[in-house]
Amino acid sequence: MNPSTAQARVIVDELVRNTVSHVVLCPGSRNAALSLALYEAASAGKLRLHVRIDERGAAFLALGIAARTGRPVAVMCTSGTAAANFHPAVLEADRAGVPLIVLTADRPPELRAAGANQVIDQHQLYGGAVRYFDELAVAEGRAGQNSYWRSQICRAWNAAYGEWRCGPVHLNVPFREPLVPETGPGADEWFESLEGRAGGARWTELPDFGALPAFVVPSARHGLVIACDAGVRAASEWAEQHGWPVVSETGGLGLGGATAMGSGAWLLGVEEFISEHKPEQVLCIGRPTVFRQVQGLLSDPDVEVLLVRPDSDWPAPAHNVRQVGQWFDEPTKPADPDWLASWQRADAAAGAAVRHALAEEPWPSGLALAAELVDALPEDSLLVVGSSNPTRDVALAAGIRPDVLVHRNRGVAGIDGTVSTAIGAATVHRGHSYALIGDLTFLHDANGLLTGSAEQRPDLTIVVLNDDGGGIFSLLEQGAPEHGASFERVFGTPHGADLGALCAAYRVPHSVAATRTELRAALRPEPGLRVVEVRVDRSRHRDLHARVRAAVARDVGTRR
Repeated sequence: MNPSTAQARVIVDELVRNTVSHVVLCPGSRNAALSLALYEAASAGKLRLHVRIDERGAAFLALGIAARTGRPVAVMCTSGTAAANFHPAVLEADRAGVPLIVLTADRPPELRAAGANQVIDQHQLYGGAVRYFDELAVAEGRAGQNSYWRSQICRAWNAAYGEWRCGPVHLNVPFREPLVPETGPGADEWFESLEGRAGGARWTELPDFGALPAFVVPSARHGLVIACDAGVRAASEWAEQHGWPVVSETGGLGLGGATAMGSGAWLLGVEEFISEHKPEQVLCIGRPTVFRQVQGLLSDPDVEVLLVRPDSDWPAPAHNVRQVGQWFDEPTKPADPDWLASWQRADAAAGAAVRHALAEEPWPSGLALAAELVDALPEDSLLVVGSSNPTRDVALAAGIRPDVLVHRNRGVAGIDGTVSTAIGAATVHRGHSYALIGDLTFLHDANGLLTGSAEQRPDLTIVVLNDDGGGIFSLLEQGAPEHGASFERVFGTPHGADLGALCAAYRVPHSVAATRTELRAALRPEPGLRVVEVRVDRSRHRDLHARVRAAVARDVGTRR
């Protein structure tokens, strides 16, 4: 057996022993040994192999799987720019705390020094975005290789998952030719044992993530919970048990219980209400990234901030964080029931104002689409929400749905790889999955639709809010009327793309939902991958939000 084959087989075997059950592979020459070892392991039922030809999409596919399962997923590629295309997903995994094990094949040092083809500097390619980096020594036919290879896989797994905060790790693996297995007598022989520990155990036993959690201890009678993504359900349960109102950046998705504020994002933007309902403490789970009114509350010097499971960028705009921990404990004081009741009255008034305002608007709008979509989702659905307007629309207009799981790429909050992320998350979700994304997000990762005939297509309905350009900028400062002359050219950026023709090229079913009835019909669960397009006039975005905001402020003011 040649050294490259021996090393690759051991790496794959030790990944399996470290509970890695999904691997995403991009074809290449320099990673041929790994590719063949993965094929053998998948054929034996040891892992599930996903093959993609686009490295950027492949990395986001792995991220989607890892985010949904909560377990490390490995993604592998050849050398050169292939490895560079993993970078956006590595950055997202870093900020979002998603466990990825990135293995990049490389040329051995003597070929790098000779100006060989397809060579870049892959040493610490992803900089500080990874929890751990190592370049394995070039495999050689000498004693001690098996234990070294297995040990390094365990180190990588521990850094990605076993330590306090999950995240990506990078192993750069230089391979020397021959890159494919030998044939004939003695082809599988190696001069020392390549077996792992007995009973399928990992080479080095390490504790799982969160084995020794640290707790924060709330201590206020007038408190507020702000929950983000993975912490929404647990936050809802804690808040209901202890009488604190809870607001989520995903709106009503995942929220449940009597203390859930489905219109919380609107309430935080009503200055008169917040001036009278400023919490003494905010228990913040995760890292909020969407709404300026949330950042404003966290930066208030009179508000104590308690952080639970934050990532590397603590949400502390005023640098006033009181405690940081992995979980939250029992409060030291009982909540004020009048405080909660006041929030509940305001939330009911805000929700009614939003529904009434949207009912008076022509269909469709981004807010109305989000409300209709979330209401129509089957029980136990997964909804992947894209950045920019969709994540805001869902938080502002969707109703309470504690039975819906949600995922957002909010680590860096980019639009990169969202189609691939949704496909990855849907692949491991038990039940039907949906995604709500904008047209630019869809076009940015349209190649994520490219799935080989041997690969599984999940049951996923991608709803594309097509407003022909950068609709999010309509709601920001640059969307003000005084910037109208420049807006379309440098912010609006209309593209006129035919999404139906694009989907046809990938052999993905496509439909246009022009009415609520057509949307409801298109959202009925069906097997396979499909795209539903909803065309929206983005020139209405700014005025619509202003009208709804005014309605909320008026009705909340009358109920205080």
